[in-house]
Amino acid sequence: MILKNRKLQRYGLALLTAVVLYFMIKPEHRIFDIGMPRGYELHGIDVSRYQDLIDWSYLESFPDNKNEVKISFAFIKATEGRSIQDPFFKTNWENIAKTGIIRGAYHYFIPTRSASEQAQNFIANVKLDRGDLPPVLDIEVLGNPGAAKLRENIKIWLNMVEKHYGMRPIIYSYIDFYEKYILVDKDLQTYPLWIAHHNQKKIKLEDPWLFWQHSDRGRIPGIDEKVDFNVFNGNMDQLKSLCKK
Repeated sequence: MILKNRKLQRYGLALLTAVVLYFMIKPEHRIFDIGMPRGYELHGIDVSRYQDLIDWSYLESFPDNKNEVKISFAFIKATEGRSIQDPFFKTNWENIAKTGIIRGAYHYFIPTRSASEQAQNFIANVKLDRGDLPPVLDIEVLGNPGAAKLRENIKIWLNMVEKHYGMRPIIYSYIDFYEKYILVDKDLQTYPLWIAHHNQKKIKLEDPWLFWQHSDRGRIPGIDEKVDFNVFNGNMDQLKSLCKK
């Protein structure tokens, strides 16, 4: 009985020690209810109609005080396909301009629709001002035309948008999709990259990248739905150097 009690005491002490160590040395740098990758100065989010209208002034003034993490930039969905406009884009786009958060707009690409008409949809609905980030093309689906046709159509959109704004657009895609369908094209390799690779401590991509969407489950007070979180691979001067002059 004495031996059994000693074993229970040792087990209890070990369990208590493990719990204490867990809270003293957390396995993740957790902010906004997600594991935040270390070593990055600038953090941002991307939103669409799912996050509804956002109080950007509140978001600007709500850093995580304990860890000194704040939202420095945000991408907002503007358009999709040939004719769809995000219903909250215009208001969010105007309101974020009143803050110090650097803004950017993106288009969700539908492979089965005309690439030129999709570019026209974006151009008709997005006016970029001085200090705005380059346009973004969100590519996530292969579609019926196949990989070669997809790459051809991507280039049509990118070329039209670059000609209109005088800025080289950014390509956004998930890491597996990018490596399988986009990376094989040398021309597309030259575009700035925003890569999605969720719930990883480090991004597993050898190619240069600008933005990393590391989570789609962030929580921010004032926004009911979960939010995508990103980091920028550089400092503030480098981020501003990308923006419209």
